[in-house]
Amino acid sequence: MRPSELLIEVEMTIKSAIDEFEQHRPMADVIDRVEHGLLTRHRWLVAAGAILIQMSLGAIYAWGVFTGELTSEDGGFGFTATQTQWIFSVGLASFAAMMLVAGKAVASIGPRPVAIIGGILLGTGYGIAGFFGQHFWVQVLSIGVLGGAGIGLAYVVPIAVGVRWFPDKKGLMTGFAVAGFGFGALLWVQLAGDWGNLIERYGVLNTFLIYSVIFGVLVHIGGLLMTYPPDGWKPSGWNPPATQSNREAVHEFSPHSMLARPQFYTLWLSFVFLALAGLMLIGINKLYGRDALIESGAFTDLAAAGAAASTAYAVAFALSNGLGRIGWGFVADRIGWRRSMIIMAVTQSVLMISFYYMGGSLVALYVFLALTGFNFGGNFALFPLATASWFGVKNLGINYGLMFSAYGIGGIVGPIMAGMFKDAGADKGLSVWLAPFIIAGVLCLVAGVLVATSKEPRPETVAEPVPA
Repeated sequence: MRPSELLIEVEMTIKSAIDEFEQHRPMADVIDRVEHGLLTRHRWLVAAGAILIQMSLGAIYAWGVFTGELTSEDGGFGFTATQTQWIFSVGLASFAAMMLVAGKAVASIGPRPVAIIGGILLGTGYGIAGFFGQHFWVQVLSIGVLGGAGIGLAYVVPIAVGVRWFPDKKGLMTGFAVAGFGFGALLWVQLAGDWGNLIERYGVLNTFLIYSVIFGVLVHIGGLLMTYPPDGWKPSGWNPPATQSNREAVHEFSPHSMLARPQFYTLWLSFVFLALAGLMLIGINKLYGRDALIESGAFTDLAAAGAAASTAYAVAFALSNGLGRIGWGFVADRIGWRRSMIIMAVTQSVLMISFYYMGGSLVALYVFLALTGFNFGGNFALFPLATASWFGVKNLGINYGLMFSAYGIGGIVGPIMAGMFKDAGADKGLSVWLAPFIIAGVLCLVAGVLVATSKEPRPETVAEPVPA
């Protein structure tokens, strides 16, 4: 046999072996069977993986703990309040933009690799900031663009996976799937601040490095549990009501079809306004709280006031943010997402307008941060639930990615608006914060009105009625 003929035969043998493996995939099949067998018996492992992922992604809500050091004259950075909010806002915008990519990626390559890649990007972003973050634009690009992109990739995965494993508890599971985001903010704020004193002991840049490793590891572990249930699987003993099955069959909108419906834009605009209020508060919590406590005379030392405000945010807002995601999901399972969202929007409006007047008392600061955090967390249980209810679960990854672009808009406008008011009136004391709070409160009320007056989208085709 000639060498060339032997080479051809070897190539054909290898190709045949590859084709055989791709058709049968014996090891992959074994892994799939073991994995699905484990998760179908213990589906709450999926919820645990979701929380691990979301805890790391909640890093973006811990940004306020760094702003005091970044703006301090003695901190070595010299950033303005507006610059710190630009880093935060770019991260939010990158987060929202990458959600559009994430939905398509989940559909094409599956949820697990998307989550793991997101963790790698998030960890890499904080790592770069740890080495070169003395410069403003490095933090914008590393924590803002790269870190935000990692968050956006991983964020959609627990939601898209969770609603399939928990069709009987969609509201509660959606809340659980994103609850770790708020709890993570509490953990990262406190580790950097009062609990771990990482910033005081190691500085801002080394804290970024420590977080880069933690985030990458936790998202990777949680990502390993992100897989869809087998086709046709449903929880033991549960059968969807006939009306629900029929309704879901006709409410499966493609992204293009969803974008053609005015109801999408009603929900989207409501999300913009509600996100703007909460994200503004997250971005300025330390700066505003410090000013309010000093103005009221509750504190005389600027650093002590800033530390007290940061702790109040971490304990009250961040913790209640996580609880709000579960709580509002639980409520929505009982009274519906629309009623829940209206109540949430109206109460948030009242709280935002009142907040300005109450921040000077440390006790009131805790109370109002807890209440606003609980409501803000509800957005991330109710809007994916609303998207699934009106536009279906089949394309939820992509459809919610489009809906979530509202979060990016709110994240740009809210924090930067507040930062600009602060910089423009730096010598005017607490009064510079009044306008942003009133604007945010009015927009929350508008969001409630939009949701209350909107009507459910009509499907393009009507399915045959389900026999009784």
